Amino acid sequence: MDFSVLMAFVVVAVVISVVPGPDMMFIVANGLAKGRRAGVVAALGMSTGLAVHTVAAALGLGTLLQAAPAVLDVVRIAGAVFLVYLAVSTLRSSAEAQERSADPHAGERSLRRTYLMAVLTNLANPKVVLFFLAFFPQFLVTEGGLPAWAQFLVLGAVFIAVGLAVDGTVGLTTGALAALLLRRPSVRRWLDRVSAAIFGALAVRLVADQT
Repeated sequence: MDFSVLMAFVVVAVVISVVPGPDMMFIVANGLAKGRRAGVVAALGMSTGLAVHTVAAALGLGTLLQAAPAVLDVVRIAGAVFLVYLAVSTLRSSAEAQERSADPHAGERSLRRTYLMAVLTNLANPKVVLFFLAFFPQFLVTEGGLPAWAQFLVLGAVFIAVGLAVDGTVGLTTGALAALLLRRPSVRRWLDRVSAAIFGALAVRLVADQT
């Protein structure tokens, strides 16, 4: 793969990654509700989901999604339901915060759950595969070098690395802001409500996105 082409891809990937989207909003919501570690773990979960999408696109599963719009609709609706569940559970968790803080293993369980939820939230948007199929081929080298599928995986890895750097920074920054705000009384419940609202808005967006 030509180095100049790869560098051009990196620049475009940075631009795409810094533009706020559903993944970043999910990370912000978790950073606000649970702090810096949760924000970074959410970013890792999103990157894991992107890795699955990359492999799926390289294997040609995106073609199946394009040929079967009903599959897209099913996954999209399931993802929206999942996000609504996250919104409700976030609101409920506010009332259980004191009990969780008394449990020495609660923080570890919460981070595992955040990671899993981030992975599932990313996978709930099958159009990521279609985006990769439309975006990556513009940077593939057809003459010599690696085969197309291998180049696809390389571009996916670069895209994920760039996205993780950006999203991890967002998670840390949001979590640090939340830690400062939590020094003031009654802010926890407000932050949980903001996080739940973000999850709810993502669900609405996913349902409304039919293009």
